[in-house]
Amino acid sequence: MICYDFFMNVENWIKNNCSDLKNKKIVLSGATGGIGNNLAFILAQLNADIIMLGRNINKCNELKNKIISCFPNINIDIIKVDMSDIESVKACITQLNNYKKIDAIIQNAGVYNVPIYKTNFGYNNIFSINFLAPYYMTKKLIPLLEKSDLAKVVIVGSIAHNYSKLDEKDIDFSTRRKPSNIYGNSKRFLMFSMQELFKDNKKISLSVVHPGITFTNMTNHYPKFIYVIIKYPMKIIFMSTKKACLSIIKGIFDSTNYHQWIGPKLANIWGKPKKQNLKTCTMKESKRIYEISEKIFDSLK
Repeated sequence: MICYDFFMNVENWIKNNCSDLKNKKIVLSGATGGIGNNLAFILAQLNADIIMLGRNINKCNELKNKIISCFPNINIDIIKVDMSDIESVKACITQLNNYKKIDAIIQNAGVYNVPIYKTNFGYNNIFSINFLAPYYMTKKLIPLLEKSDLAKVVIVGSIAHNYSKLDEKDIDFSTRRKPSNIYGNSKRFLMFSMQELFKDNKKISLSVVHPGITFTNMTNHYPKFIYVIIKYPMKIIFMSTKKACLSIIKGIFDSTNYHQWIGPKLANIWGKPKKQNLKTCTMKESKRIYEISEKIFDSLK
């Protein structure tokens, strides 16, 4: 169905690049989305204990039941969280702290072109969901991660981070109108704040990853007549969600150095995952993004 998929066998790739994750507790946000759904199934295939974070408990339970029907011995817990609500995020962290350790966190949840409103984080919902919630949650869970021999944080970035640059007068791009700029700014903050946060951490390794461009629910925001026109060409041009999630899976078993990421090898859009250097943000801007992130974090305590 998808021409680029022909050149990449997912099962062979998993067999050759992944190890067994039995008894490893993996926290996964955004599990019920297109890529997240496939991530959850692959994690189950690798025998991981999955902790699903989601706003819609019914969808989470449906996914859990589907996974267990294929992998009956898999352990799956569900924690409800609204990533746009700081109090909900704090409650989620409290529940996660009931575990003795966490082996990996995959921060996969994200929104693109949705109605914008100010959240109780103090910033717009896209900035809150895509950056603030994952940053706050991940930093709060560092003590649990440091108890693991895997100790991995996987952050899902985006090519769209190229569409923005730090603006200290408009941190969350609330004055902007283009969805690609607002979304890209949130991903830029996520990617480079995390690079700075973990660059000197000897116990926890970070993987910044990019799944490429794929046909997910994020494209459903288009007007219906446009969506009908682009639907099938996009399915032909872009990778399937199952193959797009391989960069994220690779992030569990590999790590990125400072200002690197893992993404599709061909123009960051198609192909097998490959580690590449990021030349889209200066060290000065990266450090400033981190300083601002820490200031916001301190204000949310």
